[in-house]
Amino acid sequence: MRQKSGPEKAPAEQVVMDIRRATRRQFTAEEKIRIVLEGVRGEESIAELCRREGIASSMYYGWSKEFLDAGKRRLAGDTARAATSDEVTASGGAGAEGGRGRPDPGKPPA
Repeated sequence: MRQKSGPEKAPAEQVVMDIRRATRRQFTAEEKIRIVLEGVRGEESIAELCRREGIASSMYYGWSKEFLDAGKRRLAGDTARAATSDEVTASGGAGAEGGRGRPDPGKPPA
């Protein structure tokens, strides 16, 4: 019998996994919010929206549930919001302790 010459082929399962990994889209938070808000507006059906965006309707409904749950938690005050860069600048930087819990070396002790 003849021996095969050339590189060894990857197993079929590995090829399928590589293709799935390469074709899987990653949506940013902004894209998810945009899609969910378009669905909430109701200008077109959820099925049409999902077809246009190339997503499964179950993915849309999952995002919608996360979006509404996060809004509910935020309104209930269960989550701490990170300060925006404008708020940090307006407050004079990192806070009274210099941001690391240590006294500012340029300030005299209180």
